[in-house]
Amino acid sequence: MTRIPPDDRDVLEQAIYLPMLLTVLNRDLKVVEKSPFKLRNPYIDWIAQTIKEVQKDLANTRKYMRDRRMKAEKVRSDDLFTMYVFLYNGYEEYHNYFNPRLRNKVEELMKYYLFERYHNPSHSANPSNG
Repeated sequence: MTRIPPDDRDVLEQAIYLPMLLTVLNRDLKVVEKSPFKLRNPYIDWIAQTIKEVQKDLANTRKYMRDRRMKAEKVRSDDLFTMYVFLYNGYEEYHNYFNPRLRNKVEELMKYYLFERYHNPSHSANPSNG
């Protein structure tokens, strides 16, 4: 049983997913920069702008967590699971995440930031933003 309310747990999870998303986007940006596309600058600009948006949401997430003395830290990882400890109101909770679930969630966020945020701007991928 968790003592962390669902909204705050979502924020803690954003602190896990958003850095992973930034890693993927930065790697993809390097690939596009080296690719033989005839007109690669629009792709580079699109990915770079997406990175800025993710960084902004990550900064908001971290500020929200700092203001509420929340923390998420990776404890260990193996081929199947990654364990994180969530520090919340003086409590420690350990949560195991199935690695394919982490990858799927990062992919879902990537789709949101690359496409869906343009079609549904009132919806936020970051719970600390509303």
